[in-house]
Amino acid sequence: MKDIFLVYNKSCFYEIVILNYFLNFSHCDMVFCSLDGKPIKAMEGFSVNVDMSLMDLDKEQIRSFIIPGGNISEIDNADVKAYLQDLKERDVLIAAICAGVDVLDNAGILRDVKSTHSTNEDLVNDKNVITARANAYVDFAIEVAKKLDLFVSEEDLQETIAFWKHYNRVQ
Repeated sequence: MKDIFLVYNKSCFYEIVILNYFLNFSHCDMVFCSLDGKPIKAMEGFSVNVDMSLMDLDKEQIRSFIIPGGNISEIDNADVKAYLQDLKERDVLIAAICAGVDVLDNAGILRDVKSTHSTNEDLVNDKNVITARANAYVDFAIEVAKKLDLFVSEEDLQETIAFWKHYNRVQ
């Protein structure tokens, strides 16, 4: 099963880089896609080659679908909305951070789902949808990783939280 990152011009990579690290370290099958399969330029200024276009993905192989924040105008369209609705019907884990949450909301994914749009919380995990505010990028990465069972034990989880969230050195 594949973990998909939908990236686009002016997407914020800092919001997903720790999650990307967790998935890569766990040898997950990550795919970076853009709407047209062409490289994108991240908000941070670097260019990113993608693996394929969104429509070339095999939906049956998607385990999780992650949307970073940024200037969402490129991806906030009818095709992406329909794609997300199909993933929601299939009960695929959908996770979005910052403005990526707006894409979910505009697609109707957050209807009857507790989210950062319906609460004052920085991170919400409800009904296989994870939403986060930009400042919660570490919590976002940890929550998605927990949902995907990437931690080998409770000790592994606690060590990860201590290092990434509380900046404790690993001995």
